[in-house]
Amino acid sequence: MKFAYQKLLGLILVSVTLGASLSACFPIIVGGAVVGTMVVIDRRTSGAQLDDQNIQLRAASRVSDKVGQRAHVNITSYNRRVLLTGEVPNLQDKELVEQTVAGVESVQSVVNELVVLGNTSLTQRSNDTWLTGRVKAALLDAKDLNVNAFKVVTERGIVYLMGRVTQREAERASEIARSISGVQKVVRVLELISEEELRALQPPPAPAEAPKSSL
Repeated sequence: MKFAYQKLLGLILVSVTLGASLSACFPIIVGGAVVGTMVVIDRRTSGAQLDDQNIQLRAASRVSDKVGQRAHVNITSYNRRVLLTGEVPNLQDKELVEQTVAGVESVQSVVNELVVLGNTSLTQRSNDTWLTGRVKAALLDAKDLNVNAFKVVTERGIVYLMGRVTQREAERASEIARSISGVQKVVRVLELISEEELRALQPPPAPAEAPKSSL
């Protein structure tokens, strides 16, 4: 038992170290999607979820080849719509990144929010990650929203909301995000659906258990 525990602990430490190394060295950040049980509660089709993962990986690789270390680019795909955030040194690189991502298979549209600035510091990026967590936690606490319907991206204190939601959900989520201390602005990159479409996406209610008869 002791050997098994030490082996498991070693694997965990290796995984953590590898993850930290990759995040420190790679300038292109991919907005990852949780898979597995999330598939059944996501408002995207399973095909769209798979496409989004492939888009992010392919786009990150191609953008890295084009701009290398001179830019800090976040790539987030939701329902085949790609959001670009981060910093580039000039307008030519901003256009180059957009054209590169638009050429990736299955991409339907690109929202280019890249700005011409120097790359943000690790402190700023850590603060953005912290803000993203706070926004997600606040959405989770809201009883009238499904946090899994939203993808949250934060860049330089600007919160971007992605997802397939109703107008009511969009307004409510924006209100919640704006209330978080440190959030500079909220930008919606949302696909709006009707309340009828939302009801159609809801899982059917579980059948009620038949009452047990007493003997």
